[in-house]
Amino acid sequence: MAGRITSLLDPARINLHVQSTRRTAALNEIAHQLEHHPEVADYAGFYEELLARDRLDTTSLGNGIALPHARTEHVKRIVVAVGRSDSGINFDDKGEIVRLFFVLGTPKSKPGDYLAVVSALCKILKDPADRARFLHAPTPEAFIAAIADAEARLGL
Repeated sequence: MAGRITSLLDPARINLHVQSTRRTAALNEIAHQLEHHPEVADYAGFYEELLARDRLDTTSLGNGIALPHARTEHVKRIVVAVGRSDSGINFDDKGEIVRLFFVLGTPKSKPGDYLAVVSALCKILKDPADRARFLHAPTPEAFIAAIADAEARLGL
């Protein structure tokens, strides 16, 4: 299970300068990075399910992090896009400000994979020092390196 999260990350799907200031626009901007991903069979279908899931309940994890996701038949394997907002985005009616987004698409047929990725992300994101590194990484490559360091330290 080594490198569970880093194996899913691609610098081309990490946006460290999300321009949108509203929740749905930010989700669109981040999720759009998955539009031509080879494991996404139907991007429009995936995006609709992502929005529907997000409307059901907040996907904020606290600490300025959100994990918008969809379990869907529109993806063949787990896909991840990352977005970071310097100013933060007002994410829910409680006034939660989110700066870091991990947009996940997971196949409906593999709930265990989804739970393993979410569990790994939660462990990685627990440490305030790690969160600070993710929020200040200057490039997508540096962001992935910071995640890899956290995974190695935690034995993920």
